[in-house]
Amino acid sequence: MESGAPYIRLKLDTDDPIEMGEFVGAFTSIAAQYDRFIRSERPDADPDATLFIKEIRQGCIEAELVPWFLGAAGAVGGAITYAANANTLAEFVERYGKFLGFYKTIGARAAKATMADLNEAIDQVAPIASAPGAALEIAAIEIKNGKHEAKAVFKFDTSEARQIKKNASDHLKVMQSTANATHTRVTMIFVQSNSKTSKAPTKRTGDRVIIDRIAPGRDVALSYASDLSEQAIKHHIREAEDNIYHKGFDVDVIAELRNGKPITYRVTHLHGVFDLPRDQDD
Repeated sequence: MESGAPYIRLKLDTDDPIEMGEFVGAFTSIAAQYDRFIRSERPDADPDATLFIKEIRQGCIEAELVPWFLGAAGAVGGAITYAANANTLAEFVERYGKFLGFYKTIGARAAKATMADLNEAIDQVAPIASAPGAALEIAAIEIKNGKHEAKAVFKFDTSEARQIKKNASDHLKVMQSTANATHTRVTMIFVQSNSKTSKAPTKRTGDRVIIDRIAPGRDVALSYASDLSEQAIKHHIREAEDNIYHKGFDVDVIAELRNGKPITYRVTHLHGVFDLPRDQDD
C-alpha cells in the first residue's frame, strides 16, 4: 500500500498467545463501529470496508481496515475527495477513541451507548485485557508522498483494557436488566387521552399517562400489548360518565426504558378502574 486510499491501522502488541475468538472479535468490532459511523456521517459513501491482516510476527499483529469510499464523494476523485476521506477516518478514530477512553472511568455510563456499542467495546479490548503487558493501537493513516502517516491515533494497554471491559460489562448488565421491565398492579392515571383505537396494538396512541410507582410525576406515552387490553381501556374512556382524568386504572404494564427512564408504557392487562381521591375544593 505505497499509494492509495487512507485506511485504519490496528496494531496489537503482545508476547502471549491470543485466543482466536478474541483476536477475531477485536477486528470485527471496529469494522462494525465504522459501518454505523459512516452510515450516519457519510451517507454518500459506501459503508463497506475490507479487513486485511497485513503482518504477523512475534509479539505483534498488524491489520488494516480499508474503506471503499464509493458513492457521490468517492466518484469525484482528486485531492479534495482524498482529503475528505482522510478526515472522515480521522474523525471516526477520534470519536471511537473517546468512547473507549470514557470507559476507563469507574462507573462510566455513556448516555448514547447502545447494547451493540457496549458488546463491541468489550470485544475490542478483550485480547489486550487477557494478555499482561499487551497494547492495542488504532490509527487513521493517510499516505503522503508514499509515506504512511498517522492522522489520528489512540492506544491502550492491559490495565486500561481491563478497566474498559469491566465498566462496559457493568453498563451492559444494567441495560440488559432494565431494557424492558414488567410491573404488575400499578395505578395508571391519564393526563392526555384519545378515544380512537390505534391502527396497530404496539403503536403509540396519543395517550399519555403517569404511573407514580415507576416514575413519579413523569408523563409517558402509552401503547398496548394487545387488542384486548386496548379495547378494555378505550371502552372506559369512551363510556366514562365523569372526568377520565379522575380515574385510576389498575394495570399490568411493560415499561420500555432508555438510560433507565421510561419512554413508553405498554399495557398488558387491565384489572379494574376506580375513582381517585378528590380534593374537597374540586
